[in-house]
This record gives sequence, structure tokens and C-alpha cells, in this order.
Amino acid sequence: MPIQTRRSDDGKTLIIRIEGRFDFSTHQSFRDAYEHGDPAVRSFVVDLSQTTYLDSSALGMLLLLRDYAGGDNARISIENCNSDVRRILSISNFEQLFAIR
Repeated sequence: MPIQTRRSDDGKTLIIRIEGRFDFSTHQSFRDAYEHGDPAVRSFVVDLSQTTYLDSSALGMLLLLRDYAGGDNARISIENCNSDVRRILSISNFEQLFAIR
């Protein structure tokens, strides 16, 4: 499965792991990963350690998650990016909108 979710030990963080290509084909699965979650979730981690490709629709999906999570008050980190994915996020100025680790 290209998208897997799990909760942190305290239940307040939802970790979304994306495997393979993060593109339009994962749109519905990505939205399902966070939209039907528990209201106790206060922050999100998008784990891209297994992501091999990221396109403009994936950037849009990250922005939708940001809106869902509270816009400017959202607590979202994007973690474990490979160099190609990190370059795309940097070119798109996503480090101004998300914590990228």
C-alpha cells in the first residue's frame, strides 16, 4: 500500500508514510489518511523516507493537509526526504509553510 498511517504513542500525532510515487494517483488515499482521523490528533508528520517521486499534485495535497490542519497554525512536519524530493520542496518554498526535517 502506498500510504500508511499510524499514531504516535501519545495519540496526538498522525504519521503519514508515503511509499513510491506521491502524485495524483494517491490523492484520495492521502486525503482519507487524515480526514477521517481522530479529533485528538494535534499534529501531523509526513514521512517521505520511501517516496521516490513528488509532483505538483503532491504539493497541492500537502497544501490541502495544511488547510485541514489549521492553515498558519498547522503543526505539520515533512521528514526524511531524499535529495530530489527535498529540492522540489525547496524550489516551491515549502520550507516557509512546513517544518522540513
